[in-house]
Amino acid sequence: MFSVDTHTHIISPDTTAYPAAPLGGHRSEWSRERPADIDGLLREADAAGVDHLVVVQASTVYGFDNSYVADELARHPGRLTGVCSVDFLSPKAVDDLTHWVDERGFSGVRIRAANGTTAVPTPGRGLDDERMTPVWEFLSERRVPVCVQMHAEHAPVLSGLLREYPGLTVVLDHAARPQLDGDPYPSPLAETGRVFVKLTPPAVLRAQREAGSAAPLVETLVKEFGADHVLWGSNFPASAGSLAELRDLVREQLPTLDDPELALISGGTAARLYGITVAEGQ
Repeated sequence: MFSVDTHTHIISPDTTAYPAAPLGGHRSEWSRERPADIDGLLREADAAGVDHLVVVQASTVYGFDNSYVADELARHPGRLTGVCSVDFLSPKAVDDLTHWVDERGFSGVRIRAANGTTAVPTPGRGLDDERMTPVWEFLSERRVPVCVQMHAEHAPVLSGLLREYPGLTVVLDHAARPQLDGDPYPSPLAETGRVFVKLTPPAVLRAQREAGSAAPLVETLVKEFGADHVLWGSNFPASAGSLAELRDLVREQLPTLDDPELALISGGTAARLYGITVAEGQ
């Protein structure tokens, strides 16, 4: 079994080569207080026994300039996979996606439909803004996974997009702030087989605060979507703690699973989703 951390970030100390230009003009607190560059991230991964890292563009630092992640993807092709950010409302959004995916090696893209811990502008009128049509068509045709940061209330809109675009594959960042009583989402998402749930410390800690434990929610999500559609991510360094501590925080909330199911959540699901192969010896 190998492990894949599907949600990490990197911040470069070189502010000349990689200047900050955060979405909304406000840089995230975590990136100022506990930034980690690629060397720091790799050290944390080695200490945690994590073989492969999905690096998600830190848009609250670099906006839509994915250069730092792209440069590190080129330097560590066997160790990293990248998820970029582009302006879905831009008239040249498809050109930007083509550049980052085809020319710079990114395997996925991310869009925010709701704020996380840092307030950023929500694009347009939401995920179904008609100006995003070319982007959804591109992602569907190319089957590029899109990580969506959203809340459960956005599930009906997402369901509509999944019906409209049969090749669309979605990853629910931080489990999409699911409802903690009853069904996690007000509209069914698992039935398409094209929605993946990312379990991260923000999702776990919220459930612990509001429901006393995240374990029942995690069990429900695994049952509903299947282990082959569930991934874990540390959110390092945006979440406080070592990568190993953050991994354990998520792992401890998993229900009793057999070895094949654990293998899927720990890395197999991500490997299939992003086409990840681990170099021999890792």
